[in-house]
Amino acid sequence: MAKTAFQGAPVSLTGEFIKVGAQAPEFSLVKGDLSSFTQNDIKGKYALLNIFPSMDTGVCATSVRKFNKLAAEMENTVVLAISKDLPFAQGRFCTTEGIENVIPLSDYRYTSDFGEKYGVLMTDGVLCGLLARAVVIINPEGKVIYTELVPEITQEPNYDSALAALKEQR
Repeated sequence: MAKTAFQGAPVSLTGEFIKVGAQAPEFSLVKGDLSSFTQNDIKGKYALLNIFPSMDTGVCATSVRKFNKLAAEMENTVVLAISKDLPFAQGRFCTTEGIENVIPLSDYRYTSDFGEKYGVLMTDGVLCGLLARAVVIINPEGKVIYTELVPEITQEPNYDSALAALKEQR
């Protein structure tokens, strides 16, 4: 079972965190217009999945802003900002912040198994039920080429390492 931490307290996650080399599991998340966004929507592109608890926290907001800026510089790459926030809140945040290069996606539906499939659903602690902070990069063929499960939820992901993984694949 995978683990992370929140303010030093251990937090358990469902299953195993997705591994490099694995075929990316199918998923269905919710876009701002309440339509579905699936893995078919990223076929043929690199996809950087920026996964986090909520856009309403400072570290999560910073990661969305940074990946928004960095994504603008990457060819054939989409950045997905994935949380349990409602699509309305995600849309408001992106509009207010001028986020244009990231696709905000919600995992709020009880029928979703994204958190379990990717091993990022927190199963205990004060943030139980939310998604842990992680970065997963999927190549155009649907293989996982990079992962980072951030060990402390209050820390930012390693942007340089994620970008290096993307550039290395070109």
